[in-house]
Amino acid sequence: MERSIDAQLDELKKLILIMGGHVEKALFEVSSAIISKDHSRFKKVFELEEKINEAHVQVDNFCVQLLAKQSPVAKDLRFILSIIKINTDLERMGDQTKNIAYTAQEYLVRPALQQIQWISKMSESVSKMVHGALDAFVRGDVELAQKILLMDDEVDEFKNKVISDLAQHMKKNSQDVEAALDLIVMARNFERLGDHATNIAEDVIFAFTGKDVRHGGIYG
Repeated sequence: MERSIDAQLDELKKLILIMGGHVEKALFEVSSAIISKDHSRFKKVFELEEKINEAHVQVDNFCVQLLAKQSPVAKDLRFILSIIKINTDLERMGDQTKNIAYTAQEYLVRPALQQIQWISKMSESVSKMVHGALDAFVRGDVELAQKILLMDDEVDEFKNKVISDLAQHMKKNSQDVEAALDLIVMARNFERLGDHATNIAEDVIFAFTGKDVRHGGIYG
């Protein structure tokens, strides 16, 4: 027999997946804009960020109603608490894509630097992390979520490579300082996107196992 809360949990899951879809699309658009130098894509990023904000409020309100009216316990409560945290991470990911778009708009009017290749590689890795984290959530796939945690190291390495290369470049090419700083800002924002994807993977593990793996630990 289906419990009354099950249908509401399914609806909540659908809402968070729609929100996640907006995030993935925004990340695709901003990455494509940087690679293709297509400024028209930035408008799409800003429009998607607004949709993400709207979804953020909708999911929060839904969770509050569930907690107030259903008084969920055990597994259901873990699932809802995880959704609340995932919702926050997705909203911040929308902010990061918007920040990247603003910075990229400034970068694209400056002389191009070869280090942009590292930004492209970062965007690919982060996109895989975001898609994988959401896929793990949909399927309740704890093993996939654990793999996402390991992918974060690769994104961090890319960011460190960008900063190291550009620091050396700026010492020898003072005319490129502004463009180099733009790339560093973008790299940091992509790295934060990876961090949020990692947070979602951790929440998936918590939702479906009850284990807290934040900060490298395993509890419960």
